[in-house]
Amino acid sequence: MMSTVDAAETGSAPGIGAGSSDTPPPPEHTAETAFARALQRIARGDLLVVVMSFVLAFLIGSVLIVIADQEVRETLGYFLARPSDALTAIWQSVSEAYRAMFRGAIFDGTGYSRAADSVREAGGSGTYVLIPALSAGLRPLTETLTVATPLIIASAGMAVSFRAGLFNIGGTGQLIVGAMAAGYVGFTADLPVVIHLLTCLVAGVIAGGIWGGIAGFLKARFGANEVISTIMLNWIATYLLFFALKTKAFTGANQSQPTSPSIGENAMLPPLLGDGFRLHAGLILAAGAAVLLWWLMSRSTIGFHFRAVGSNPRAAQVAGISPARTSFLVLAVAGALVGLAGAVHVLGTEKRLTEGVAGNIGFDAITVALLGRSGPVGIVLAGLLFAALSTGGRFMESSQGVPLDLVQVIQVLVVLFIAAPPLVRTLIGLRRVDHPGAAARVRRARRARTADGDAGKAAAASGAAAGAPTHRAGGPDPDPAPDPGPEADREAGPAPDADRPADPQEDER
Repeated sequence: MMSTVDAAETGSAPGIGAGSSDTPPPPEHTAETAFARALQRIARGDLLVVVMSFVLAFLIGSVLIVIADQEVRETLGYFLARPSDALTAIWQSVSEAYRAMFRGAIFDGTGYSRAADSVREAGGSGTYVLIPALSAGLRPLTETLTVATPLIIASAGMAVSFRAGLFNIGGTGQLIVGAMAAGYVGFTADLPVVIHLLTCLVAGVIAGGIWGGIAGFLKARFGANEVISTIMLNWIATYLLFFALKTKAFTGANQSQPTSPSIGENAMLPPLLGDGFRLHAGLILAAGAAVLLWWLMSRSTIGFHFRAVGSNPRAAQVAGISPARTSFLVLAVAGALVGLAGAVHVLGTEKRLTEGVAGNIGFDAITVALLGRSGPVGIVLAGLLFAALSTGGRFMESSQGVPLDLVQVIQVLVVLFIAAPPLVRTLIGLRRVDHPGAAARVRRARRARTADGDAGKAAAASGAAAGAPTHRAGGPDPDPAPDPGPEADREAGPAPDADRPADPQEDER
């Protein structure tokens, strides 16, 4: 190991410089295992954000359920005296509410048991018990699929416009005019079975496409904002329906009520599970709409144009794609799909036109499309989820007395959390995922500061060693030279200026 004197003679500090015998610090270890990389991908992916968004939304919903429960509020009044009563009441309130939601949306276990016991008491056994019991237990699931059918189709239309960079808010209007056209053909025309149904569906598609094309034409020709124009077209379609249901053409002989006659049997979508269930063949059309969305936006030329304009309109125009023409086509195609959703809804579920035929499907489709990331699989899953919340919420309200508005609060919270992934990751303790490498940079900065500090200390020690007197072996140190004092300074005269260049003549003298 180098001594202080050796360090002074070599002019380097211990462990620093070419003369050091110490090895340099090892480089930073940045290798990650496959398991760590998999965890990073999961943490940065959308699936974790979606799942935790629902968990957080349901936790907040649980708090609201507790607040709305009168029995829970009473037990909280004497919480300090008997906390077990309050905790039990809170658990029962929340668990029973969500259990009722599951019963109303997916599977009714109580209805299954009741139907099975009823058949057994009548002397049935085997499949005679199983089939009626399954019919009773799975009825909520069929209702969920029925509600999800037009929602998925309308969301596919919204996804077309979103992926093309256009924010289409006109789902309600496009769905209304599609339902009006399909319903009018359905109760006025007299055609064969298949032809009548196909004619009604085509009428709904054309009407929705025209209604969406109006907003597209206004944007392409005059540069009108599609958000404003589609919102205004919603109101026009709504009041047009109100007016139509007061005319003889849409009400027939029954002009006392704002409803149309029932559509003909040849125009109805056939039921999939018999007359005892509302589930109809529109579910097949919903699956077809998801496939069409995938093919249109991923495999077709026109879909490539849609995505190109949505990504960079200027670059698309340079490549020979007209943004104005594409905007018109986008809104026309989106309107056609939403119009199909209106036709399916009136031909399969409602069976007639009413003032509330559109319901919340148009606006819910916007949420579902955003929640599903405008992809076919995401839209199907999000549509099923929203439909399950809707059907389960109605059963939860009727059986547990929980307000249906709570379900809408949960839906809004889900969308809010999904729209802010950094917020979700912060709440679950994964805030560093949104800033990859920040922790490593902090560690490197700390190591650099530590290394600089050690180097400074070593340099200071080396300088002190170089300026210290050298000890002779076997003898004491000599006395230092006496200080000449100020008189010697005056005799020597002022010191030459170090900054002034030397004069050669003066050197000669």
